Formats: sequence, structure tokens, C-alpha cells
Amino acid sequence: MKRTDFIDASVMAAATGAVADAQSIPGGSNVVEHLAQFDFKSFQRIVGRPAKIRQVFEQVAFKPLLWNNMKNSLNGLQFGYGIKPNEIAIAIAGHGPSAAYGYSDYVWQKYNIGEYFGIKDAQGNTITKNMWLAAKNPYDVKADPDDEKGMYQDTSIEMMQKRGAVLMTCHTAVEEQSKGIVKAGKAPAGMTPKDVADDILTHLVPGALVVPGMVATVAILQKYYGYTYVALTF
Repeated sequence: MKRTDFIDASVMAAATGAVADAQSIPGGSNVVEHLAQFDFKSFQRIVGRPAKIRQVFEQVAFKPLLWNNMKNSLNGLQFGYGIKPNEIAIAIAGHGPSAAYGYSDYVWQKYNIGEYFGIKDAQGNTITKNMWLAAKNPYDVKADPDDEKGMYQDTSIEMMQKRGAVLMTCHTAVEEQSKGIVKAGKAPAGMTPKDVADDILTHLVPGALVVPGMVATVAILQKYYGYTYVALTF
């Protein structure tokens, strides 16, 4: 299947109403997300925007060095190779425990995400919020790239987003984790896995893009949009 055929098929789906423009629950409430629940038009617009370089960073295990490597890639492409920032498209494909990068502080606290996954800080304390989210430095494109207090050395999720990176959230991971959260007693009494999944999906990090399944999405990004693949397992 050619990329043009793939795009044509999605356009036809949109024309027939198979693609939802907006969902109260991003991706819907089914365990397996279907095309009718997937905001395909937004997906195409976001990941398919014009770019000279496209990279997708995939990570399953929760390893925060991901963000430093992404910062290095953006800086290397922009300053080392002279590629304009708006010509660089980077997608973050976190699933498994790494899906938690896309969860808001509300989710981390309500469902004890740090305790559920055993995520600890450098002092050995269980993480109680998404400490990788907030920008540490001001957004200033004129900053010195060598300045540790400048935007180009900021490894936060917010700064990566401001620099154009797309944070994707795996719908399947959310559904599967919700079952585990309830089973582990991390959800408030009376909540079902469906309740938890719906709650998480409506309280993601601003700008997070919900996709049907991350392992499938990585394949789509590579085949139809020309993203090169970076797997970070350390």
C-alpha cells in the first residue's frame, strides 16, 4: 500500500463519518480502539506535517534519559546540521510503563503511578507526580545552546513539546494498566478498569496524542510517514 493510498483511505473514512472529530474520551472506551473512535485527521495533520527529518523515539521501560537523548537529537539536527526547527518532526512513542510520561499530576497522584510502577527518584523516594513535565527554563529561541539555564538544555516534556515534539499516548497501554491499577488496589474503591481508563484518557498531559496501539503506530510512522526509528532501552 502506497502512502498516498493510505492517506486517501483515511480521507474517505473522514468523509463517511468513520473518523471522529472529537471524542469525550480520546480513543473511546473500548479496550481495543477502532478507527471510528480514532481522530485520524488530527493524527495525520500532526505526524504528517512537512519536515526534512522525522524521528520516532520508542521506549517501554521507564528510563528518563530518553529526554536527554531527544534534546541532543534536536540540538544536533538544528545546530550541527543546520536544519530549521520547523523542519524537524519528532514523535515520542512511550508505552508500557513509559506511557506514564503522558499522565498528568492528577493521574499520578490519584492512582499512585509511581508506587504502581516502582518509580523512584535519585534519593530512593517513590515519585508522586510527573516530575519530567514542567519546563525548567524559559522558551527563548535566541538563547545560547550551551547555556545550562537556556531552553536548548532543558529536557522537560513541556520544552520538548514547545520545540515541536509530539507526545503520543498508547490507548492499549492505558486500558491494560487500568486493569492492573484496580487489581493492585491503587484506584479509589468502586472504580472499574473502564472508569480508570476513561479518567486517565481525559487527564493526560496537554497536547498528548492518543493512538490506538503504540507498536502499531510505530510501524505506521515508519512506513507511511518516513520516520526513522530510535529504540532506547537503557
